[in-house]
Amino acid sequence: MTIDEIIEKALEEDIGDGDHTSLSTIPGNTLGKARLIAKEDGIVAGCKVAEKVFKKVDPETKLNILKEDGTPIIKGDVILTIEGKQHSILTAERLALNFMQRMSGIATFTQKVVDQLDGLDTKVLDTRKTTPLLREIEKYSVKMGGGHNHRMGLYDMIMIKDNHIDFAGGIERAVDLVKDYLKEKNKDLKIEIEVRDFKELEKVMKHGGVHRIMLDNFTSEELKKAINII
Repeated sequence: MTIDEIIEKALEEDIGDGDHTSLSTIPGNTLGKARLIAKEDGIVAGCKVAEKVFKKVDPETKLNILKEDGTPIIKGDVILTIEGKQHSILTAERLALNFMQRMSGIATFTQKVVDQLDGLDTKVLDTRKTTPLLREIEKYSVKMGGGHNHRMGLYDMIMIKDNHIDFAGGIERAVDLVKDYLKEKNKDLKIEIEVRDFKELEKVMKHGGVHRIMLDNFTSEELKKAINII
């Protein structure tokens, strides 16, 4: 689902047959201004999504983005300003804030992890463990925080996990089946495999044929040892 489709469905969910509070208390042509102010330090994300929300509600609404996505912000910073019909601003503001708060939270947390790895030849990758239908914006937020996208779904990378290995009858067999499948389907996909212990790691290293190894539930000391082996 695209961001535009997500916004459209989210507005339908929130507005229903109308923002009756605003419609009943404010004259229809009343103009207004608003500012989005940061309440804590972090990394901002979602400004463009917020703009899409306001424009979807009312194309005449004007936004001035002062802090671009991925920019560090401190408490009190004005992130963006809005001008337009008061009805339109009030109708769109909560959905725009919901997107921005979630996206900025993800970006901010990602940046904290990235900072902890400063100086190492290491990248922070995301996962498929995203909110259903919000994957595109959540993975975008990871990138705004300095992280990197792993795979977008089941379709763009091979990921051989423990269940696949067990059903296939072992690591070697699972890798061979994948390579045969890719050749048959004429697909060029990277192959990643999950290992649970050093015995499985040894089998993968000996057999080869993969692009990336995931070390599942290894302790810090085991990680150091495994990375040296790889």
